Amino acid sequence: MDNTAALQSTARYSLGAMALHWIIALLIALNYTSAWVAEDMPEPAKLQVMANHKAFGLTVLALSVVRLLWRFTHRPPPLAESLKAWEVALARVVHGLIYTLTIAIPLAGWALHSAATGGKGLTWFKLFAIPGLPLAQDKASAGIFHEMHEVFATLMLALLALHVIAALKHQFLDRDGSMRRMVPWGK
Repeated sequence: MDNTAALQSTARYSLGAMALHWIIALLIALNYTSAWVAEDMPEPAKLQVMANHKAFGLTVLALSVVRLLWRFTHRPPPLAESLKAWEVALARVVHGLIYTLTIAIPLAGWALHSAATGGKGLTWFKLFAIPGLPLAQDKASAGIFHEMHEVFATLMLALLALHVIAALKHQFLDRDGSMRRMVPWGK
C-alpha cells in the first residue's frame, strides 16, 4: 500500500460520528436481545421488556435522524484507494440500507403499536409520553406493520453481519487500517 492509500485508510471519522455509530449499534443489539427474550416471558414481565424495546427503538430513530444530519454536515473520511470498485459499491449500498433501516424499523414498530392500540401513545422509559401515530385501531394494518418490522429487522441482521465481516476482513486480512477509522481508541 502506498503512502496515499495508507493516509486515506487511516483518516478517521469525527468523534460525533463515532459516538453516534457505537451508541446506535449498542441500542440495536439491546433491542434485538429484548425482543428475543420477551417472546418466552410471562405477560407482566413481557409488557415491561417490550415497553423498553419500544423506548430503545424510538431512541434509535431519534439518534439515526441526528446521525443522518451529522453525515450531511460532516464529510466522512475518504475510502482507501486500495479498495476494488465492487467493494466501494457494496460498502455504499450496505451503508445506505443500514441508514435507511435504522429509520424504517422504528417507524414500522411505532406504526405497529399505533395501529394495534388505535393511536395510543407510549412512554420513553416512563420519563415522558410519546404520542402514537394517528392511526385507527386496525388488526390488519397492525399485522402489515408487524410483518414490515420483522422483515426489515431480519434484513438489518443480514446487513449488520455483512458489515462486521467486512470490517474484520479489512482489519485482519487486508490490514488496510479501515477499522481504525471508526474506533475511538484507534490511531
